[in-house]
This record gives sequence, C-alpha cells and structure tokens, in this order.
Amino acid sequence: MLVVSATAGYAQLGVGRPVGLRVVDGIIAKVDNQIVLKSDLETIYAQEVARAEGKPLPPDTKCKILQSLALNKLLLAKAETDSVVVEESQVKSELDRRMAYFVQQIGSEKKLEEYYNKSLKDLKDDLRIQVKEQLVQQKMQEQIAGKVSVTPREVRQFFSRMPKDSLPYYSTEVEVGQIVKLAQTNNKAKQASQTQLNDLRARILAGEDFATLAKQFSQDPGSAVEGGYLGFFKRRELVPEYEAAALRLEPGGLSPIVESQFGFHLIQLIERKGDSYSTRHILLKPETGTADTNEAARELARVRLRILGDSVSFAKAAKDNSDDKLTSGNGGLLQNRRDGSTYLPLDQLDPAIFFTIDTMKVGSVTPPLPYRTDDGKDAVRILYLKSNSPPHQANLDDDYQKIAAAALNQKKNKALDAWFALNRGTVYLEVDPEYAGCQLLNSIN
Repeated sequence: MLVVSATAGYAQLGVGRPVGLRVVDGIIAKVDNQIVLKSDLETIYAQEVARAEGKPLPPDTKCKILQSLALNKLLLAKAETDSVVVEESQVKSELDRRMAYFVQQIGSEKKLEEYYNKSLKDLKDDLRIQVKEQLVQQKMQEQIAGKVSVTPREVRQFFSRMPKDSLPYYSTEVEVGQIVKLAQTNNKAKQASQTQLNDLRARILAGEDFATLAKQFSQDPGSAVEGGYLGFFKRRELVPEYEAAALRLEPGGLSPIVESQFGFHLIQLIERKGDSYSTRHILLKPETGTADTNEAARELARVRLRILGDSVSFAKAAKDNSDDKLTSGNGGLLQNRRDGSTYLPLDQLDPAIFFTIDTMKVGSVTPPLPYRTDDGKDAVRILYLKSNSPPHQANLDDDYQKIAAAALNQKKNKALDAWFALNRGTVYLEVDPEYAGCQLLNSIN
C-alpha cells in the first residue's frame, strides 16, 4: 500500500500554491476527527498528471489517492488514541531542513517569498502542521512495520516472480559516502552570546518590553517577528532543557540563560492551561568562524589519513566520527530516497557531489571540503566513491541491495495493509457522495 502525504503540497513545498492558481476546496472525507480536503486530493492528482507527461492515468487514480489519504488520516487518528507523539525539536529540525533546501533550490529567501506571495515565517507556519503530521505518520508506520525484514531466500523469490521482459534498466549509478564534521562553536563565541543575553535580561528586569527586544535581537526567525512568542505546547514537545526551565517559572517570570541544541535562550512563561503552557523566548546562536571550520577540517584530515592508511574502514570511521546521523549508521553512504538503496543515479546527484566525484576513481577519498548542512550549519566533509556501476538490466549479482529493498518495501506494505484491515472498523468514517464509488475507500468501513 502506497502511503502518500495528504499535504505533500504544490511544487513539493506543501505550503500553498503560487499566486493565480485557484483550487475549490472542501471536506471530502472524515476519519474520526481527521479530515481530507478536496485540495489534498487534487494537488496530488495534478502532480501525478505532470509525472505522466501526457500519458493517460488509470481511471481509478483518484480513488487510490483518496484511499492512501484515508490511511494517513487513520494513522493520525490511531496515533492520537495511542498517545504517539513527536518532539517539537524534531519538527523544528525538519522544518529548518526543508526550508533551507527549498531556499537553496529556488535561489534565495526573497525569491521563495515572491513565488508563494508569503513571508518565510508564514511559509513555515503553513508547513509546521503538515511536517508534524508526516513525522507522526512515519512513527506509526515504524511501529507497525519497523521490525519487518526479508531473508535472502525471500529476495530471490521476489526477483524470480518479476517478469523477465519487465526487469528495470538502471542507468549509471554510484555509491557515495560522506563523513561530516560540524564547525564547533568556540568558548569565546559562546561567552559573547551569553553576555549579550544577560544584558538583555537585565534590560527586561529594568522594565523594557520582552517582545520588543525579541523582535530586535532574537535569532529565531519563526518567532522573532511575533515578539518571541512560541504559542502553546504540551509536555515533551519542546527540548527538555527549554521545557524544564519554562515550567519552573511563574506566569510572567523570566528564566536564567538556558542552553539547548539550538543555542542560548532567555525564556518568559506566559500562561499555563492544564498540561499545556505558552512561552516567548529570545534565542541567540553563537557564530562559528574560520578557525572553527579549520579545526573541523584538520580533524577530518586526520580521519582521512587513517582511512587511506588502511588502519580503519570508511564505514567504521563514519560511524565513529561523522556528525551526520542520517548516514553515520549506514557506513556514511548516502541513500536513494526513492527506494532506500545506496545506489544513486548520476542525474539525481546534488551538483556539488556530481562535479566532485566526476573525476574520482572508485575507492578514493577527497580531502576535507567546505559544506553547509540542509539546516544551514557550517561544516566540512570528505566524500568517498564506493562504486560506479555502468548502465545495465537488473540482476541479482549487481543489484541485490536494490532488489532486497524492493522486496522489503513490498513486505512492509503488506504489514500496513494487514494493520489497516484490522483497524479500519475502529474509526468513524464519512465520505462525500461524490466519491462513494471509490470501492477501495469503501473497504475501510
């Protein structure tokens, strides 16, 4: 069963549509207190039409999309019942990563704002709920199918059932590894941020307005324009350091300086409502400088020498040294987001990687290279070209990992289907009469 995002969004961003594109909206399905909007379906359908490049889509395409959207909502409904939550720090990190990526793709923050006719803050606000829902859905899917695995025998059986005249043809693909070191903020920069924040704290205690100072000095773009206001959050939704400091305060109270993974905070508790509380904060992020980046580069250079001297494998070095948690547990290898394998088509590579590995020999490792992470942090990295596969038709010898990933995906989808069948009768479902003919959707009853 393919789970599509109900809010994947227009042009991949998921935060609205460009000026001039009008979509008539309305609720077309309810799963408990979760709703599916007509625009959810139509946006994804439009993307499918675009991918088809003029070829007709199957007549039941909209029904299949609606079925997947309903499953997403069922996942959210059951997550609420089972108290499955994701931490706000994870939501914020994913938001920052996505926004940094889209800014990079379109060229600048200003161009992104012009394209959507919205400020960067409004775009992030629109995207926040969608990202949180997607992370909850992923967590539920992991609970349902995360322990599913396939044996070599199952992989061979899966491949043997594939029609020989329909075997996929793979273009040139590479396996690329990376070890990333973030530029660590030095004590002098940290002290400067703390000193500035202590000065702001003194000014607030002397009578100056917190919100006014937050607008002027806070380096959290999402909340600074709102005077540092973050809104209401439940327990365990914000990073522990922030939450602990906030909940020790009385309404109107001011915290001492609090350090978290995001920087240094000055927090004011505004209100408590049951298990929720609202705050505002001023965030200062110590800056990294050339010296910090150079130190990270020197550390990576030492790691590279150990790899080249065969005293450690690249995979072990990545696990022990890389600050990129997405790849460090995978031997440093980048993953293909489409199928989960480590084989990356050349035409889908990031240009910075493509032009670096274009002249590399298999097995070679680059010197440390400047790098900026998806969430905008200064770093350096070394790249490793593990393999370079010429174009060929799929076979078990060369493509076992990809075929195993496809077999695993099929088995996980079956686990999701079984869960769906078991739980579909435990929720209230209402469908707009216009879509009553969608037999796949009716099976949820």
